[in-house]
Amino acid sequence: MSVQLGDEAPDFELKDQTNQPVRLSDYRGKKHVVVVFYPLSFTGVCEGEMCQIRDSIETFRNDEVETIAISCDAPPTHARWAHEQGFEFPLLSDFWPHGEVARTYGVFDDAVGLALRGTFIVGKDGTVVYTDRNPVPEARDQQAWKTALKEIGAL
Repeated sequence: MSVQLGDEAPDFELKDQTNQPVRLSDYRGKKHVVVVFYPLSFTGVCEGEMCQIRDSIETFRNDEVETIAISCDAPPTHARWAHEQGFEFPLLSDFWPHGEVARTYGVFDDAVGLALRGTFIVGKDGTVVYTDRNPVPEARDQQAWKTALKEIGAL
């Protein structure tokens, strides 16, 4: 099963790089949320994508938008990576049960045990308003995310 455009986004609660719980539904009615699944911390394409978010943080984290990144890495891995790269947006751990949230969203690769590159923009009402999926190692076009955010009035 895969989350599609127009679906209600499945709720989840995962721990961030500071070991604090982050729940998708906490943003409902408050902010649009860009949910970015990625395979592995400390890898070239993933680091490039997260650095692009960091470098455009005013677009991806503001009064209207929150961006959260999710991988199956453990919270200590996220803490180290966030510290080294200056990532101030939440890096959430889908470590255990392994890949459960990625699986719910239809972006978990059982053969390798990693999340694929899936992006979901969830509107303030909890509905998925944008999706994209890219195979490993293909990087995503973040300009498409910005365009989608403009279309829903978030930018």
